[in-house]
Amino acid sequence: MNTPLPIVTARAARPALDYIAIEGPIGAGKTVLASRLAERWSMQTLIESHADNPFLERFYRDASHHALAAQLAVALQRERLSHEVAARRSAGAPLVTNFLAERNDVFARLTLSEDELPLYRALAARLPVQAPAPDLVVYLQASPEALFARIQKRAVPVEQHISDAFLRGLCDSYNEFFYHYDRAPVLTVGVENLNPLDSDEDLALIAERIETMRGRKESFVKGTSL
Repeated sequence: MNTPLPIVTARAARPALDYIAIEGPIGAGKTVLASRLAERWSMQTLIESHADNPFLERFYRDASHHALAAQLAVALQRERLSHEVAARRSAGAPLVTNFLAERNDVFARLTLSEDELPLYRALAARLPVQAPAPDLVVYLQASPEALFARIQKRAVPVEQHISDAFLRGLCDSYNEFFYHYDRAPVLTVGVENLNPLDSDEDLALIAERIETMRGRKESFVKGTSL
């Protein structure tokens, strides 16, 4: 009696991209998409965790007193992670991250006072980003209302103090950053009607847009052609 061979599910062929960075505001789904794309294309992940920032909960409770400490902790973490990105890319590892190392100013401009921002920038400049430019940045974009609903649904304790006003400012800050960003190609994906965590179809839609992108800047919203 012949023993049936196990069924092996073939992974999708990886596009000609060795380093993909996923970015976007809190609640956009960066970590989920990075993890699922890495699994789909047999790539490594490098995940930034906000749980490593001891000042974050205090910042969300009282931004005026803890913004600078929280930002400096982020800058130190980004510097460490940028070295890790460089090391893995030097070793030839295909990589997906849930952060773009050089986007520290997105939060800093929003949270720091006029006298704190120059101090932060002077200190952060001494921690240069060592990571190479990504082959592609996927910028996840959503309305503040959608982000707020997702944050409430996932109920991470440290995030429950995030205000609607903060999310609105954060979305504006991200949009401004990516309007000027030109170090790598950027695919902007509207994620309000996409759920790559639970929907393989939505994941496939995003993956297809990544695979077929040819320009420096493109946008994708489910159900439209941009």
